[in-house]
Amino acid sequence: MALMDHAEFFGLASYHLMLAAMGVVIILAHWSPRFFSTREPAAAPLLILLGMAAYWLVPGLPQLPDPRAHPKPWEVVSELTVIIALFAAGLRLDSLRPWKKWSPTVRLLLIGMPLTILAVAVLGWGLGGMTAAGAILLGAVLAPTDPVLAGDVQVGPPMEGNEHPVRFTLTTEAALNDGLAFPFVYLGLIVAVQGLNPQAWLADWLIIDVAYRISTGVVMGACGGWALGQVLFRFPRSAVLADTASGVVAVAGVLLCYGSTELVEGYGFIAVAVMGLTLRRIENEHRFHRRLHDFCETIEHALTALLLVALGNVLPVLLEDLTWAHLLLALLLIGVIRPLAGWLSLAGSQLRKRDRFVVSVFGVRGIGSIYYLCYAGAHLEFVNEPELWALIGLTILLSTMLHGFTVGRAMDAIAK
Repeated sequence: MALMDHAEFFGLASYHLMLAAMGVVIILAHWSPRFFSTREPAAAPLLILLGMAAYWLVPGLPQLPDPRAHPKPWEVVSELTVIIALFAAGLRLDSLRPWKKWSPTVRLLLIGMPLTILAVAVLGWGLGGMTAAGAILLGAVLAPTDPVLAGDVQVGPPMEGNEHPVRFTLTTEAALNDGLAFPFVYLGLIVAVQGLNPQAWLADWLIIDVAYRISTGVVMGACGGWALGQVLFRFPRSAVLADTASGVVAVAGVLLCYGSTELVEGYGFIAVAVMGLTLRRIENEHRFHRRLHDFCETIEHALTALLLVALGNVLPVLLEDLTWAHLLLALLLIGVIRPLAGWLSLAGSQLRKRDRFVVSVFGVRGIGSIYYLCYAGAHLEFVNEPELWALIGLTILLSTMLHGFTVGRAMDAIAK
């Protein structure tokens, strides 16, 4: 067989160009801030911004799949990232007691998140000109805080101790509110099909999408965490798996729990968070918990970096459908709605005013929003889907910039 000529041999494959560009972007996002600060770099906003810069500056760079037309790859990768992040968030908590320290979390979940969904939905309908279904979906997608990008404000790895109330609250909120937003995603889908007629769907929504799916997620997660704990730490007692196993076995258990929960129509996001909380209570001081957390965090960071660079690559295209009303709505969500809803829901809690302010402000939006919108888009074609993607892409960018560049000072403030 004849050798290929030199021009063909040295031809640039666009796929390899994309891999090289991603590598450069990820390295720069983590390395370049070191020249300006000794703090851990706020890589998330830089990954998006540098991904956008690569789109504009690198000739021949292939365009990644548009999530509006091809949501499945985005859905799969973001889903896996959130699963691992939620499980790791549950693992981080050294102690769940006293129970009263859960009070701020419960307030944020039962008061703050519904207020945020309602406010965003009303603004999406009135200010953004969206349909009722699109506005409800917008509220559901943007209401939960993100367990992936909120790592800087969460508690540290297992067995570090000294879990500050602010970090504990933000960790537990991020662990649970992704799953609790799912009923409202379904509500948006139901309204899109059946219209804004509660008599036709309210009872079924409350019984199935709220009561059954949430309770099933909790039960499956608790059972899955207990069962995995027995496999890792208890049987066979003479040679427990946790003494020698890598985190792959435990992550396989997480995927089993998530998949089986979804098969019985429960909320898998709730299940894996509860699974992490449950597993952490078994052999609480075993060093495997730290190894497993670090393994999960490594996977989470790798997937997150790829997703954020990819988001930056497609963001210039998504933002073509952006309007001034959408920009205003994004700014209101980050600067007014979430802080105000958080502040009101925490009224009367045991948190200090400074701590209450930090918890209210640091509700990061990110990977979970990508998953929810992909999920909804894969199941139903929304009239407002281009506007939803533009608004959510912009919100993630603004949120990562605001929270990423201010988190260090905020965490220093609560330590005083």
